[in-house]
Amino acid sequence: MSLPNGVRRRTFDGRESLATRGPRVSEEPIVDGWRRWDPDRSKVAAMFERGLDHGLAGGERVLYLGAASGTTVSHVADFAGPTYAVEFAPRPTRDLIGVAAERERLFPLLKDARKPETYAHVVEPVEVLIQDVATRGQAEVALANRQFLEPDGRLLLAIKARSEDVTADPETVFEEVSATLESGYEILDRVRLEPYHDDHLGVVATPRQ
Repeated sequence: MSLPNGVRRRTFDGRESLATRGPRVSEEPIVDGWRRWDPDRSKVAAMFERGLDHGLAGGERVLYLGAASGTTVSHVADFAGPTYAVEFAPRPTRDLIGVAAERERLFPLLKDARKPETYAHVVEPVEVLIQDVATRGQAEVALANRQFLEPDGRLLLAIKARSEDVTADPETVFEEVSATLESGYEILDRVRLEPYHDDHLGVVATPRQ
């Protein structure tokens, strides 16, 4: 599976890993300006490692839902175009703002991804919607934010089974979330994210016309 422009494989301490070029965010190793992108800490990196057919070239406009303190979205902003990063919790948003201070293409938004009307006046149409929101109703969040996605755009969704139903079989949860998602998206590819993230499914989809 090809990687987007701006994402490469580099060797860190004798081990090959994904990497992007940008300012360090935490304690990740850097070699020749390339910083390691750890799939154990990033659902998007895990999707790339698992061979998900993402369809990304690099340079796309991105809306990222569930940005947390900014680790993954910092890597995304390193290879993407303008990147709008939505995070609901104030404490990680403070860290996210610090990450964005060193990245002119990263725009943090202290907003609730379940209420896209609160940031619709800020976010331009995007070519990529990335969602990593640990909440019940993950498909509904993706459907609500479909309005921002270009007709031929891509949704990269990390479904966390335990956020939907901690007692249910993960495969059952994945099927139920996927079925709801298909009311507004055509699913192009999907893959479990083990061994990097237990009980997670990576999904790539495009808006239904």
